[in-house]
Amino acid sequence: NTPKYRLIVRLTNKDFVAQIVYSRIIGDFVMCSAYSHELPRYGVPVGLTNYAACYCTGLLLARRVLSQLHLATRYPGVTEVNGRVSQVEALPSGARPFRAFLDIGLHRTTTGARIFAVMKGASDGGMDVPHNEKRFVGFKKGKFNPKVLREHLFGQHVAQYMRILQDEDPEKYQIQFSRFIKNNLTADGLEQMYTQAHAAIRANPAPKEKRTRPEEEKHYPNRCKKPLSNSQRKARIAQKIASMQSE
Repeated sequence: NTPKYRLIVRLTNKDFVAQIVYSRIIGDFVMCSAYSHELPRYGVPVGLTNYAACYCTGLLLARRVLSQLHLATRYPGVTEVNGRVSQVEALPSGARPFRAFLDIGLHRTTTGARIFAVMKGASDGGMDVPHNEKRFVGFKKGKFNPKVLREHLFGQHVAQYMRILQDEDPEKYQIQFSRFIKNNLTADGLEQMYTQAHAAIRANPAPKEKRTRPEEEKHYPNRCKKPLSNSQRKARIAQKIASMQSE
């Protein structure tokens, strides 16, 4: 009855979803999940669906599920991101690394797709996800360049476009990167931002605690309102008559 775990990656218009799921006869069970909209907690306020943010989401999922399984210190993964492809190897004794297989649903498996950045983040985070370099950005004509992958993992492709647009069309730059400007982010500061985000994720991958609202703050739109008493109805009618007569 040992389940086979899947690393499920899904993309919405504004978010990336990464989950660890296993199946039973009655259905699927979500063991752990991470979302790119959580990244502002770790110092990434904008660009939540780009390549670098997808890597951070996969890293967050890996560190979270390994902490849940008490394997975080045993399998720290790749602490210095270099863009090289590496697999987590089992230690001679004790628990083996947590293995999950990538599940991309209906996404196209094109070379350089962002779904593989999530997988790269999960692998570097200490999970055992079977893969090779053929679908990473930087793989071209049978050769893989880890330097190109590393640049994408730190958002340098975005930084390069920011510099080009700022020189050629400052007005368009102000519009397209308005949220970057609002958060005081420049092209030169992106790598530092993602480096700090990686360290923050490793320091505390736990999800944010949910705040339970008191009963008086809850809103039930479909709940029937308490009916008015006879005296309340008469007072309401009298109030309406008085307002009509005053007009």
